[in-house]
Amino acid sequence: MTNEQTATPALDPTRDPVALTAALVDIPSESHHEGPIADAVEAALRHVAADAAAAGVTVRVRRIGHTLIARTERGLPMRVVLAGHLDTVPAAGNLPSRRAPGADGAPAVHGLGAVDMKAGDAVYLHAFATLAADPALTRDLTLVLYEAEEVAARYNGLAKVAAAEPGLLAGDVALLGEPSGAVIEAGCQGSLRVRVTAGGARAHSARSWLGDNAVHRLSPVIARVAAYAPRTAVVDGLEYREGLQVTRISAGVANNTVPDEAWMFVNFRFAPDRDVAGARAHLEEVLDLGADPLLGLEYDDISPPAAPGLAHPAAAELVAACGGVARPKFGWTDVARFAALGMPAVNLGPGDPALCHTPGEHCPEEMIREVSAVLRRYLTG
Repeated sequence: MTNEQTATPALDPTRDPVALTAALVDIPSESHHEGPIADAVEAALRHVAADAAAAGVTVRVRRIGHTLIARTERGLPMRVVLAGHLDTVPAAGNLPSRRAPGADGAPAVHGLGAVDMKAGDAVYLHAFATLAADPALTRDLTLVLYEAEEVAARYNGLAKVAAAEPGLLAGDVALLGEPSGAVIEAGCQGSLRVRVTAGGARAHSARSWLGDNAVHRLSPVIARVAAYAPRTAVVDGLEYREGLQVTRISAGVANNTVPDEAWMFVNFRFAPDRDVAGARAHLEEVLDLGADPLLGLEYDDISPPAAPGLAHPAAAELVAACGGVARPKFGWTDVARFAALGMPAVNLGPGDPALCHTPGEHCPEEMIREVSAVLRRYLTG
């Protein structure tokens, strides 16, 4: 056992989810350094499996890298997947955790990852640990706590499991503990990011007629993006707003030189009623680069959307457990990975998403308890 593993504190996943949130925050887990927290979660889950076995219930635990997958095998008529990422962004002087009033004066857990997303992890881990062998459980559970969500997609632990052993993630509905203010945010937008380039000819600005300004060649494309009127699409009764924006631009080598190269990134956020092929065709039509050999386009990122799937009985029951309230998810989350496996998926977690990655990150204690209570109602109802 390494010194790092020796220093890893024990976790009791059956304790109050607020205290469990603080305990998870106190285990540093910056992306690519999730070993200690994965060790602690694995040990806790193996205790859950042993206790369940004593009660005649089978719980299987797998570890793949620093990703943990635990499954109840009770033969119940429906399976719910509870998922959350273990990693955080780098610390900003916000470790260890502390419990103090938040911005609204209410008690809160402060610290790195409290919102994104150790409060969600704590709620889901607590639900799994306390319900795995409980006779009141009406749905089999799969808990997935995975590594490397905050970095490039090629490292994402959920993506690796989905590619290598998708059967481990199979279920009727998936819940992702991303912070959503304790309200269901269903599905997610898709995202396309392209790099548009323009060529030209360099010249001294005093003799500009000898050059060909790449920025000027790019400017009509910018104008088309600026004039774009995004639509609002209604999917499963939820309104998803699309958006098209120039997000970054660069050109030129000197203040007195006609630029011979210019480039910009354009990001298209699209509603889940479009597939990737349709979104690509629409984006390319709007940009309208034509046959100009000095204009080019390359795709830098392609992230498919996730339909909300609220008509599915398992998802509809979850909405009912949350008081019948659901809203669309603006932005992209890993629910899209579950949608690609053919199951409806929603975001449901405590915390204000606006506090993610900030030095003042904190999650209200009452919101943690609220999501925990909703989840328990849903899983035993």
